[in-house]
Amino acid sequence: QVGAAVITGELKGKIDRVWDAFWSGGISNPLEVIEQITYLLFIRRLDDLNTLAEKKARLNGGSDGILFGASQQHLRWSKLKHEDPTLMHKIVADEVFPFLRGLGGDGSTYSEHMRDARFTIPTPQLLSRVVDLLDDIPMDDRDTNGDLYEYLLSKIASAGVNGQFRTPRHIIKAMVAMTAPRPGDEICDPACGTAGFLVAASEYVRDQHPGVLTNAEQRQHFHASMFHGYDFDATMLRIGSMNMLLHGVESPDIRYRDSLSEGASEDAEKYTLILA
Repeated sequence: QVGAAVITGELKGKIDRVWDAFWSGGISNPLEVIEQITYLLFIRRLDDLNTLAEKKARLNGGSDGILFGASQQHLRWSKLKHEDPTLMHKIVADEVFPFLRGLGGDGSTYSEHMRDARFTIPTPQLLSRVVDLLDDIPMDDRDTNGDLYEYLLSKIASAGVNGQFRTPRHIIKAMVAMTAPRPGDEICDPACGTAGFLVAASEYVRDQHPGVLTNAEQRQHFHASMFHGYDFDATMLRIGSMNMLLHGVESPDIRYRDSLSEGASEDAEKYTLILA
């Protein structure tokens, strides 16, 4: 059993309530629901990263990794969540999303997908309700984060119309176990969708080769150059990147590409394992 699910019934109940809030608030396309939740989770994560960077700065000086300037403190999740719903909605729409789109300069694949970020939560009441529900979900454990997001993604399949994006998890796990990825591999999914294959491969490598994260060179490879995923659906790229991020892979190579195009042939011999 690779990366056994640890998500509890209580956590599933919380996610179900977030989901129901969107549906009753008039957003019924499951991909749009997940995309908006993804943005909110990302905003929450940026606040946590910023807090870490501030701690480091206090210890060592410097300002590496500090994302929010003095005039942007009100954009942080920890401040936003206490605002009056109408003001919160206005700040998120007029300031937070332009801020997200501006993050594209740091070169990470995740920030690239944020360039087109669109905020579509229609009312202050819905945003406030969803922020409260998400704030209640513990996000400091990689396994919980990953399973939480997987549970969210499983709702795409049950919603029917977008189910073709999902290879069932047990089939992914079986294929990954059969191909037994190794720490030195270059792994590619040429039509990655929500990145289920890449996530499962990363979990397998973590479980079977725990040394991968203690050796500095291997750790760098694991976080930045081991996993390659291509898709030509921008929403999928955002969701797939977030899925990898929440499973603890910091900057996977997930980007826009039609793998059936002529240009893809230059990738011959580049990968040691194709999972699709």
